Amino acid sequence: MPLLSPEFQQQFASQKLPLPDAEVYLLPDFIPQAAQEPLQQALEENVAWRQEKIRMFGREVDQPRLTAWYADAGKAYTYSGLTWEPLPWLPELSALRKQLQQLTGASFNSVLLNLYRHGQDSMGWHADDEPELGQNPIIASISLGQERTFSFRHRQQKELKHQLVLPSGSLLLMAGPTQHFWHHQLPKTTKPQQPRINLTFRVIY
Repeated sequence: MPLLSPEFQQQFASQKLPLPDAEVYLLPDFIPQAAQEPLQQALEENVAWRQEKIRMFGREVDQPRLTAWYADAGKAYTYSGLTWEPLPWLPELSALRKQLQQLTGASFNSVLLNLYRHGQDSMGWHADDEPELGQNPIIASISLGQERTFSFRHRQQKELKHQLVLPSGSLLLMAGPTQHFWHHQLPKTTKPQQPRINLTFRVIY
């Protein structure tokens, strides 16, 4: 089971969100500002983006975002009825993985990328609780580009909600029991939006 290092937990205790039944940290300046735009451009150009179809209410519709899956050999991932076979690591993704592992102490072996092209691209309510993610998944979520609102909702106590803005260059880290007790989403917005890339590093078993 992946665990955050005690050093990380101690160093960033003040950046842990006040959510019960959860261990969530927000580091707003994980990627330096000067590096954000070149990295976003490289990912937009080099990642093998795809728009998958999912079944909703009995019919197939396009996912409201572009996606890609990069991982160590043999680390496939299944969610929403889709099975992703791993693509080999790009240099930019390998560098981010190494940086995350040094910071958190967790050994990530995969990353799911989402490209939100405009405000109508979104991600609905869900938890990252697929069996291959293990008992208490660690999800390291990096944002690049347009800042967007991110929402939490407690799975049992529906009145418990929390919203935050994820700026470009930020790292949102979800660990411990978070996925057991909370759903999260990236809602649509009618405001004019520039593209946003989200990279969610994971451990697949």
